Amino acid sequence: MGIAREGIREIVIAAGVCTAAAAAGAWGALSVSPLFWIAVILCMDLWFFVVLFFRDPDRAVPTEPGLLVSPADGKVTDIESLPRYPGIDGPALRIGIFLSIFDVHVNRSPCAGRILRTQYKPGEFLDARHPRCGERNEANTIIIEPRESPGGPVIVRQIAGLIARRIICRVREGDSVGRGDRIGLIKFGSRTELIVPTAANLKAAVRINDRVHGGATVVLRPASEAAHGADPSAPPDAQAARLQSVEY
Repeated sequence: MGIAREGIREIVIAAGVCTAAAAAGAWGALSVSPLFWIAVILCMDLWFFVVLFFRDPDRAVPTEPGLLVSPADGKVTDIESLPRYPGIDGPALRIGIFLSIFDVHVNRSPCAGRILRTQYKPGEFLDARHPRCGERNEANTIIIEPRESPGGPVIVRQIAGLIARRIICRVREGDSVGRGDRIGLIKFGSRTELIVPTAANLKAAVRINDRVHGGATVVLRPASEAAHGADPSAPPDAQAARLQSVEY
């Protein structure tokens, strides 16, 4: 399993801090009390967690035409129909994914295409599960012109959370990306959204509370095919789904 290059600095810093703290704890355990070994173990666990957070596993990307894969690892928190969305002429469909601190935080392109634009927006740091965090939090928007159907644009939003305080975008305007390619990372807990035009005639292949894996899980497929997930206009679990109309 690989490590995201953006996490090398944090891993090195954590290694230095945890090594120093562990050395002090070992001295205390040998000189004062065996209870200090607990501090040594905690330091080792903390460093391991930092390394684990920046893991970047390879994924088997689906190759069937017309599919959109998840842009992130995490849990599907909402599937919403929007009356409009900036950059999309008309109604849109949005899928929101919450990433806990235990999820892989590398973001991936949901489709093959060309990067039309990226746009960073400063903002607040509400909890990534807050219903208005998509509007108010710091965020980065990546707009992709898909290489094949469905029609575009396909929009990925990287949204900071309560703990996540740094959004990293690897792509720039004009870059070409393949389906499942790495396009960025959000450090320490966050939210990622996928937005497509309703006119693209795509249907959700996931349900509220489903676990998804970036680059591997199919989240949208042509509506003409047999879908494996919920209809966003009529989610099967009315209590779990937060289906509503939102304007940005």
